[in-house]
Amino acid sequence: MINIEANLNRVRNEIAQAAQVSGRTMADIELVAVTKTHPAEIVREAIGVGQVVFGESKVQEARAKIPLLPSNLRWHFIGHLQKNKIRHALPLFEMIHSVDSLDLAQAIDRIAHEDGLHPRILLEVNVAGEGSKFGFKAPALRAELESLLMLPRLSIEGLMCIPPLAEEAEGSRKYFVELRELRDALEKQFQIKLSQLSMGMTHDYSVAVEEGATLVRVGTAIFGERKQSKPRSGGLQTAD
Repeated sequence: MINIEANLNRVRNEIAQAAQVSGRTMADIELVAVTKTHPAEIVREAIGVGQVVFGESKVQEARAKIPLLPSNLRWHFIGHLQKNKIRHALPLFEMIHSVDSLDLAQAIDRIAHEDGLHPRILLEVNVAGEGSKFGFKAPALRAELESLLMLPRLSIEGLMCIPPLAEEAEGSRKYFVELRELRDALEKQFQIKLSQLSMGMTHDYSVAVEEGATLVRVGTAIFGERKQSKPRSGGLQTAD
């Protein structure tokens, strides 16, 4: 039987230890507990031990689950957002981690204007240039960021990435460094603030925190294996 309290405490402690490496504290990192495929009663166990920020990757699942849970929870969308789901997603989530194209951002901005919303978003970067994954490649993001910044309804708060699957957590480090350095370069070039870095999942979140993550997306280490798990080689997976 999964002990969610023990798992959460372990993850929190490891985040706190990793934060010290980068001169930060646990207060500087937001743990997004990824609940996709897990039912509302499992989420309630995490709520009972103080977790309030949760992540979902499918709008349909979130629409069914979120109304069953306390209204004070904070929900982040971490999956690939299809345009026909934007209008359903925006009222549910305080942040969308996975805006992966200018076209999608423009669609979100248009619908947000129609519905009177101001979404907080992160821009997903395809750090390894993998054809199987969504996200901006770094040169394209540099070329399109000015257009993204002109979208009046969107609050662009930072970047997100999913590195290639590595056998060891250390294999992810170079990609986390690349994302942080890209963020720093964009801030300097465009004179903007991109304070959020969403990077790190169950197998590598400690390394991500050491390299500056402000948001980590952790599911399996807290809730155990999902019943239906897709291989990480596909572009649709945005959390473990």
